[in-house]
Amino acid sequence: MDSLKRLNAGVIACRKCPRLVAHRERVAREKVRRYRDEEYWGKPIPGFGDPKARLLIVGLAPAAHGGNRTGRIFTGDRSGDFLYAALYRAAFANQPWSGHRDDGLALRDCFITAAVWCAPPGNKPTPTELTTCRPYLVEEMRLLRNVRIVVVLGRIALDAFLKAWGDAGRTAPARRPAFGHGALAKLPGDVWLLASYHPSQQNTQTGRLTSAMFQRIFARVRRMLAGPRANRRRESKRRKV
Repeated sequence: MDSLKRLNAGVIACRKCPRLVAHRERVAREKVRRYRDEEYWGKPIPGFGDPKARLLIVGLAPAAHGGNRTGRIFTGDRSGDFLYAALYRAAFANQPWSGHRDDGLALRDCFITAAVWCAPPGNKPTPTELTTCRPYLVEEMRLLRNVRIVVVLGRIALDAFLKAWGDAGRTAPARRPAFGHGALAKLPGDVWLLASYHPSQQNTQTGRLTSAMFQRIFARVRRMLAGPRANRRRESKRRKV
């Protein structure tokens, strides 16, 4: 078993946070009406994607009736549909939707993880729960050695990532990056940090985060990964047209 698989096995078996364990298992037993005939996952959700990815996405936590039901992060809920549609348009995913963990979805050059690995009550993990989950994120960061760009979805994800960055022994940036949609910061070690609003229903249904805004985040990532030479070639072609 390779290192990432060992980490994922440890995540799935974790029972360190009594409040999270009780909540995720209660939700899996009681379910909701529309999913009453499904068997819920009801365990922590490991990261998902390409182990050689240059793009790392850090979210908040699995949804109670999304990842906690399906067993894969951002899968089976509207936030996931919003995310994977954007990743598909930017060529980081092979399909624009996610229904269950065996639906054929594959990520290309992209890995998705979270600040907390169990569905929290009210989507609000406590500071202690965030601290308890952090070593898993730290180890994941150590194993994903090709990451060049990190997209954080929301302020809590930004804070969790920066703390994990420090715990992983990385040099802290001279100035702490501030959160704001589209805010970009260079981290020591030639890694870029790009912030986005989280694709929660609260943000997408109110128009705080639109599909166009979200797509621009990942289009920007794609341009950055292509490098300045490829960007110059595209600009030259546009001028000729």
